[in-house]
Amino acid sequence: MIRFLFRLVALALLLYALGYAVFAVLLPRPAGDERTEAVVVLTGGSGRLERGFDLVQRGVAPHMLISGVDRTVRPVELAAAYDVDPQLIECCVSLGRESFDTRSNADEVARWVERRNVRSIRLVTNDLHMPRAYYELRKRMGNDFDILVDAVPTEPSFGAIYLEYNKYLLGRAADLIGI
Repeated sequence: MIRFLFRLVALALLLYALGYAVFAVLLPRPAGDERTEAVVVLTGGSGRLERGFDLVQRGVAPHMLISGVDRTVRPVELAAAYDVDPQLIECCVSLGRESFDTRSNADEVARWVERRNVRSIRLVTNDLHMPRAYYELRKRMGNDFDILVDAVPTEPSFGAIYLEYNKYLLGRAADLIGI
């Protein structure tokens, strides 16, 4: 019985390590210029907002939602900080201020998409965060909804990948037990 338990634990550790390796090697990349109905940027890392504004300015998508914007940030400040025409923000950018983590980002995005009757989005977040963000969005949007993954490249450390991998696994485990 102890031998069986030992083998079971060894198998679980091996699967965990292989999962980590696959997670680290297959981090998503930036997308091309495929058009979508909207760009969704999840705040929290460098390069994300720059990427989102660039896409809207180039006409790759006509609208953008920035999810997770602090309540104190005003549109004019955002325009100044990212050297964006304030008219672009007024016409084409929505500031989502209700989310505080990846799950609430997905809830906020789902509500925004439903209100606007959007059927395709380009999801912009960093490469490390993308698997978890995509998973949470896919859960809420279903398989009939188009999500184009557009990852902002980073140079994550071993520890950062390890932490994000565990967050991803915990999110999946929480769903399995109904949390």
